[in-house]
Amino acid sequence: MHIHTLRQWQHSHDFSAIHHGGESRTIKVLVLTFITMVVEIIAGNMFGSMALLADGWHMGTHVAAFGISIFAYQYAKKNSLNPNFSFGTGKVSVLGGFASAVALAVIALVMAGESVSRLYHPQNIHFNEAILVAVLGLAINLISAFLLQDHHGHEHSSHEGHHHDHNLRAAYLHVLADALTSVLAIIALFSGKYFGLNWMDPAMGIVGALVISRWAWGLLRDTSSILLDHSMEGADIIKIKKILEADSDNRVADVHVWKVGPDHYAAIISIVTQYPKPPEHYKRLLKDLKKLDHITIEINPCLEPPCLPET
Repeated sequence: MHIHTLRQWQHSHDFSAIHHGGESRTIKVLVLTFITMVVEIIAGNMFGSMALLADGWHMGTHVAAFGISIFAYQYAKKNSLNPNFSFGTGKVSVLGGFASAVALAVIALVMAGESVSRLYHPQNIHFNEAILVAVLGLAINLISAFLLQDHHGHEHSSHEGHHHDHNLRAAYLHVLADALTSVLAIIALFSGKYFGLNWMDPAMGIVGALVISRWAWGLLRDTSSILLDHSMEGADIIKIKKILEADSDNRVADVHVWKVGPDHYAAIISIVTQYPKPPEHYKRLLKDLKKLDHITIEINPCLEPPCLPET
């Protein structure tokens, strides 16, 4: 019977990189966006402006996206030590970012479709009212961007890399999308009012949709690679092998490295050697690779030289 504690061989599986200020900032932005959405929808109904109604419901989709972000924060914190999650809840914020990226892509598609429709079926626009509310919407978006940018733009350094909060990044991109559509709407409305260029309104909608699509694609690419357990860069894998094989007669038979959080990697490494040592020895060899937070070493003793893999 073992009489010693296992504590020295155990460690936390909390690999989440939650920026605690990010949640409170996202809640503030959610409130601001919700108020602006209500104002635009009411104003659109009062002044008979479809443009304002469309923008109001567009902001409503962002309110839903911010709700996803806040839920991800709460869920990740609540379950950070839940043993049912093998590697903690590090991917919850990534999943929230992925969901928001999908929402961004849908928004861009709807914007593009509506804009093309208005090119062929122009609508009467109440310029004065629409401009006033669009300027108000832009002001709210700039305030929201400031609240999120201060935290998004100065990510905390940790070890070799940075902690990237994809959830916060998604919220930031939603605010930028809103600000962009407000700026484009103001340009288009002024062009229509003073120069009679009513076609600018749907044209700017198409431009905005293309830009938002690009943001959505970047966020989808980054988050999906983590959710699908994409490995480290090839150069990092080679570095791991070189470090281990430089010690004694070790040969690395197999390596699996994947992300368990925004900037945390887990690794399962199979080593073949004639002079096996305790797992901690091999882990110490990799101690300078700070991205590796969870390492499992499989040691295969080799009694005959021919069983060693060729280099």
